[in-house]
Amino acid sequence: MKKKTTYTLLITLCIIGFWLFENFYTPDTYTNPKSSDAHVVNMDFLPNSTTGEVIKHEFYTLSYSEPHEQAEWVAYELKKSHLTHDDRKRPYFIEDPKVSSKSADWRNYRGSGYDRGHLCPAGDRRFSEQAYNETFYTSNISPQDREFNAGVWNRLEQQVRNWCRTYGDLMVITGGVLEEGLEEIGEEDVDVPRAFYKIVLRKEGEQVKALAFLMDARESQASLDTFLVPIATLEARTGLDFFQKRPKSWQDKVEKAVDTSGWDF
Repeated sequence: MKKKTTYTLLITLCIIGFWLFENFYTPDTYTNPKSSDAHVVNMDFLPNSTTGEVIKHEFYTLSYSEPHEQAEWVAYELKKSHLTHDDRKRPYFIEDPKVSSKSADWRNYRGSGYDRGHLCPAGDRRFSEQAYNETFYTSNISPQDREFNAGVWNRLEQQVRNWCRTYGDLMVITGGVLEEGLEEIGEEDVDVPRAFYKIVLRKEGEQVKALAFLMDARESQASLDTFLVPIATLEARTGLDFFQKRPKSWQDKVEKAVDTSGWDF
């Protein structure tokens, strides 16, 4: 009887310990304290921030929207040297210590039916442990339908990697479309975007070539080129000015049309 009571007590303590670990433990930070933001993206091509909360991590930059509890955009450079297959241990999702209000807790997603969808993909950051871990700040995730995340959205991410292998360095800007009337999940009311976008840029000599994609947040077997839209369409849908620092003549040329020449699908 005494052994049975002891065994029951140990099991109970283990369950309580696991629950406390699962619900309250998170690492402190993934940021390198010696970092000088040496890999921050080209500021001349960053969108405006409607919130004024621009966060610079070492391997990507974002604009955080507290009302929506996620980034309105994430921007990063993708280089051929980044495309490694290093095996990385998947870390915890943790709040972003650089966001003044702290980014949403990952537990908001638990039981919601939505994936914690990366915006800057972890698969693009396998080249170093820090770069990989940084993608697990909750400022870099957005609620995504599981089939969409693993399906057409994943196909687009793979296509971007293929372009990087073919053409060289790219810049990527991506996010969910944050608008009125969205479904919300968790105690912090994390908004669930109904659509996601991605802009891919590359230099070709002195010119900059750009493609913009806009996808409803559900799985589709359609070819990726069917999701192409002018950047101006994205600006109208999101309320963002994607290339505010570029000359108006440049914006008129690049943003108002879809030009797939020089892009292999």
